[in-house]
Amino acid sequence: MVSRERTAVLDEVSKAIIEQLQEDGRRPYAAIGKAVGLSEAAVRQRVQRQAMIGIRCEGDVEAVADKVADMAEVDYVVITAGAFDLMVEVVCEDDDHLLELVSKRIRAVPSVRSTESFVYLKLRKQLYNWGTR
Repeated sequence: MVSRERTAVLDEVSKAIIEQLQEDGRRPYAAIGKAVGLSEAAVRQRVQRQAMIGIRCEGDVEAVADKVADMAEVDYVVITAGAFDLMVEVVCEDDDHLLELVSKRIRAVPSVRSTESFVYLKLRKQLYNWGTR
C-alpha cells in the first residue's frame, strides 16, 4: 500500500495571517483578511485547519512521540501525564486529510493504542510568538 502523505504547506499568505495574529491574537478575521487580501471566510478557513489529537500509547512513549513528530502535518507534540500520553496539534487541508492522517498513519505507529481527535471550532486565543516558518 502506498502512503499518500500530504502536507499542509504554509504559503506566504498563511505566514502573513500568522504575523497578524502575532500582533493581536484576537484580531477579527475580517481585519486580517483586509490586511492580507483575503475574504473573512478564507481567513477563517485557513486558521481552522487545525486539530488536536490525544494519543494513548503502550511501551516507549518517546519513540511514538518521535515517529509522530516526523509527520509533516504535525506542529508540535507534547508528552503528557493524564488521560493521554501525547497531545499532538496538526494542520490538515480538510477533513479527508485529517481522517487519512489519523486512521492510516498515526494509528499505524507501533504502540499507539488509541486516539481522540479534537477539531478546532473557534479559535479564541493562540499566541504565535515563535515567528513564521
